[in-house]
Amino acid sequence: MTLATDAAAASFAALTHKLDYLDEADTRRVREAYRFADEAHLGQFRASGEPYITHPIAVAGLCADWKLDAQAIMAALMHDAMEDCGVTKIELIERFGAPTAELVDGLTKLDKLHFSTKEESQAESFRKMLLAMARDVRVILIKLADRLHNMRTMAAMVAHKRSRIARETLDIYVPIAHRLGLNQTYRELQELSFQYINPWRYSVLAKAVKKTRGNRRDLVERIQKDVVGAFDDATMQVEVYGREKTIFSIYHKMIEKNLSFAQVSDIFGFRIVARELLDCYRALGVLHQLYKPLPGRFKDYIAIPKANGYQSLHTTLVNPVGTAVEFQIRSQAMHAVAEKGIAAHWMYKESEGSDKDASPQQAAVWLQSLIDIQQETRDSADFLEHLKIDLFPESVYVLTPKSRIVALPKGATPVDFAYAIHSGVGDRCVAAKVNGEHVPLRTELRSGDVIEITTAPSAKPNPSWLNFVRTGRARSKIRSYLKNMEAEESLDLGEKLLVQALRAEGLTMPPGTEESEGAQGVLWQALIRWGGNRSQAELLIDIGLGRKIATMVGKRLAQLMAESGERPDALTLTLGRFAVDAPSQGAVMIDGSEGATVRLAPCCCPIPGDPIAGYLGRGEGLVVHTQTCGVGKRLFERDSERWIDVGWSDEPTRLFETVIKVLVANGKGVLAQVASSISSAETDITHIEMGDERLGETAELRLTLSVRDTDHLAEVMRTLKRCAVVLKSERLMP
Repeated sequence: MTLATDAAAASFAALTHKLDYLDEADTRRVREAYRFADEAHLGQFRASGEPYITHPIAVAGLCADWKLDAQAIMAALMHDAMEDCGVTKIELIERFGAPTAELVDGLTKLDKLHFSTKEESQAESFRKMLLAMARDVRVILIKLADRLHNMRTMAAMVAHKRSRIARETLDIYVPIAHRLGLNQTYRELQELSFQYINPWRYSVLAKAVKKTRGNRRDLVERIQKDVVGAFDDATMQVEVYGREKTIFSIYHKMIEKNLSFAQVSDIFGFRIVARELLDCYRALGVLHQLYKPLPGRFKDYIAIPKANGYQSLHTTLVNPVGTAVEFQIRSQAMHAVAEKGIAAHWMYKESEGSDKDASPQQAAVWLQSLIDIQQETRDSADFLEHLKIDLFPESVYVLTPKSRIVALPKGATPVDFAYAIHSGVGDRCVAAKVNGEHVPLRTELRSGDVIEITTAPSAKPNPSWLNFVRTGRARSKIRSYLKNMEAEESLDLGEKLLVQALRAEGLTMPPGTEESEGAQGVLWQALIRWGGNRSQAELLIDIGLGRKIATMVGKRLAQLMAESGERPDALTLTLGRFAVDAPSQGAVMIDGSEGATVRLAPCCCPIPGDPIAGYLGRGEGLVVHTQTCGVGKRLFERDSERWIDVGWSDEPTRLFETVIKVLVANGKGVLAQVASSISSAETDITHIEMGDERLGETAELRLTLSVRDTDHLAEVMRTLKRCAVVLKSERLMP
């Protein structure tokens, strides 16, 4: 045990040497975080037998190589504390402050996500979601350092586990490292992944590269000597590095271009690091004078940087023995960005080596060019403000309870999510949980949310959903459903109205359709032709929507029936025209279950118990008014033939809304007293409006209530009169 403790202490001592860029106060805070993590992981060991604390120290060391700030180093040391040791976020906030605790919490959330499918599209979604979840880019940097150390020390694991983790690394973390411009990390993760996924191929290629390196050593040394001499003659200060393609990139090229190892020509290359931007172009001239360039093999990534901020000049030259060799030319600032990417900010502060003439185009580069930002700020906290944006601002990535990832546009809601899963789920959606908590269906989703949809067999889409859904799929499905539902309801209503109109003529509805054989089919075909419709269903829908008047269609149908020999029945005629005491025989019954084709007029808000009449608006379906409604009376004077008899069902299926006006004595807690009185009458308030004179001695409230019928409303009014603060109350009618 002593040896293990000594090993951990020795590795932390090595870390402190890397922290010389931090001030004393920050170093003390890092040391405190180390002690906290050491206590938390006490007694835990890695698969290799080493104390577990050696892993957080190594991760912190990688972050220190990138010169990350003290908060990031502390989070790296404690990144497994919440997950493995039961440490709470509150405890971390109290001891180390909210920013560090947020970083650790962000890392813990990422660790909970497991990549479980091999589908490429799913992998891409997973990558984007990881990036979108990490509001602070340091979370991703620490996570990459964590993955890099795990990959370096994976030899102690069993083979199948190594292969799975390597595949996940290649699919998820390698592209993230590339996207962030961390080329050194990207190459090493790629190489290690390949080594564990295809150990035999890696071994064969590694031996072949080693053999080639020995054969070409003289040539590489000769080229390097020629290049250094050429720059000395031009009196230019540059650094010349020989570089070798990674084994993975050689293998990838062989597969992609169907080449043998012997046919891969650019295994070796050179990198020229100049002092400033203009020196890069001068260096290009020196090289082109030294060796002949290959036509079509020059790329200027300085003028047009890559999406991850990478800048260099790439040129391929013909070396003395006639083979091609690639050169990369970049400034010191570009070299820092190329190797460390986003992490380069903490490494490469503004200095005399900074490229002050950097192209303005770089401002549009993803996350902005680090060189531009370096010229604006020295402060890491200020720099992070630039980066605290969703890296994919147009999308959010959310999860089903079974960890399937769903990509949605920004601003999407649980209803969009439900339709993205299945149109049946969307149509039957009644409620939603986000991260285990109930939320309104119009709630905007955020990346990383886990969404659970509750459905009900009797539920149907609400037209109000169209006001907040974001996806075209949800919008089209809701509209399609409502249109179909409206057509079905209009057909039922049209049939009821035509039956009623025929009854007034002393006839009953003829059976069959236009496709029926014999006289019935001929009868319906003649009526459809007269109406200008394509089918019986379309004709009935037009009647239900008020596009055709039922009495006129009924009279025409009666005429056609008379021509075919039908005669009015005296009893039916009596029921249709004179049965005042039998409204169910002649009226359309309203029970509240009607859909879009039957509306209760908002001007008078009729409720069961009110005498009512129905107006068939042109294309609007049936609109129900109270018989005393002024708006309804004006419509009757203008369009009397469009009015039909309607009545209330004996058993309404829902509550109905009505509006009351309440005058109250202004004072403290008045609204609460009124609400309490209404609640005691078993009524809900669905909307409240207050007049502008509410600061005076009295105030007028307009309350929209849900009631069963007129008797229930009368009970509410009696309850309000007994309330001490209520001076007057009445139902609001037009």
